[in-house]
Amino acid sequence: MLAALALALVGLMAATVGLVTQLMPRTFTAAQKQQIVAWEMGKRWRTWAAGEIFPGTVPYQVPGSALGGPEDLGLTAHRIGIAGQASCRAGTDPVVGRILMQHGCVAVLRASYDDSTQSLAATVGVAVLPGSAAASAALRALPGRGAHGPRPGVRTVPFGRTLVARFGNRQRQLSSVRASGPYLVFATVGYADGRRRVREAANLYATAEMLGLEDGVGTWVAGHLGASPPPPSCPGGPAC
Repeated sequence: MLAALALALVGLMAATVGLVTQLMPRTFTAAQKQQIVAWEMGKRWRTWAAGEIFPGTVPYQVPGSALGGPEDLGLTAHRIGIAGQASCRAGTDPVVGRILMQHGCVAVLRASYDDSTQSLAATVGVAVLPGSAAASAALRALPGRGAHGPRPGVRTVPFGRTLVARFGNRQRQLSSVRASGPYLVFATVGYADGRRRVREAANLYATAEMLGLEDGVGTWVAGHLGASPPPPSCPGGPAC
């Protein structure tokens, strides 16, 4: 009887410990938290609305030095249109597409903007990679600026009967790329009137505004997509 009672008490204690464990708040290890954060960032391109990735307006600045004054000029870029999802090869220049595919690129999202004066156009593109490590590796492998044009990058997206209807790949003046979490964010800018690439130094203000527009849209999209989500937490309960 004593032995049976002892076994019963042991079983009761084990069941109690198991119940308490189930009811206690769940905790995550550092590695688990990192995995959850990476998962949250990596799914944004599929779960966010297109307008959240590419907002209707984006602020940018032209440095005061280009205007002959001490203060920067704040301007606003306006979104003209958002393109349909493209393959990594179709949305970028051939050399870039090959590198992206080698690093597991999934898709490219693109949108086009015009500047405040409606004389410049920009296309910003988001290449989706499997993770931050793949994005960083792809960035290191991308070619730099060419001798006779901007660095290879995202292909432009003109929209008919709009202010960027004549902004094609031959109109690209400047291009950039930046890594942000599992994404590479490309941006390219040029004249909206169909003018082909000209020497940048020919118009210092135009060059300064191009740089401001390109950096403004590229940095905003990259910062928004790659922003760290709140630390994962679990308030407790068996269903957590």
